Amino acid sequence: MITIDSLMPISKSDLQESSKTLNKEDIPQLIEWLTSKDDSIRYQAFLLLQNRSLFFADVYPYWDTLRNKLKSDNSYQRSIGLMLIAENTKWDTENRMECIIDDYLTLLNDKKPITIRQCIQSLGTIAMAKPGLQDRIASRLINLDISAVKETMRKSILLDILNVLLIIKKSHKTDEIESYILNALSGEILDKKSKNQIGALL
Repeated sequence: MITIDSLMPISKSDLQESSKTLNKEDIPQLIEWLTSKDDSIRYQAFLLLQNRSLFFADVYPYWDTLRNKLKSDNSYQRSIGLMLIAENTKWDTENRMECIIDDYLTLLNDKKPITIRQCIQSLGTIAMAKPGLQDRIASRLINLDISAVKETMRKSILLDILNVLLIIKKSHKTDEIESYILNALSGEILDKKSKNQIGALL
């Protein structure tokens, strides 16, 4: 059984292997530690669960717990919820993502720019696992008002959006996506280096 003493020494480079050797009985304890007031315990539990979700479906049964975090008053809990849900979308045989996509997309307008970025980045993972949601995801990203976030975050957020749209574009090309990308490349938010990076991916 996992303990705080066995959890905390796990290095970042060992997280993936350690996640594979967890017992199924360890998952409820790790889920509980996600609400720990100790930042280091909470973050380590999150990282272990995130890595576990890459290989096994045993975090998926806690979907409703993770969904409830999306509406938490605590931004850390919102971030934990949205990122773990994204990693577990590939195990979503019950199509729960389709039911919560509106709640999920609400976080694109979160008061914390870092949560907005985490939401956008996670939408790339969801778009690959759920092709049927690609239209809704693309539409919400294209219509996101970047001017509503502080100026220092606009370039990062626009790059996050473009990276997700490029993922979607591989299997679902639309005029709206093409137009958005071209406008971003001709606009003033991105610098020359960023434009070249995106251009190289086209």
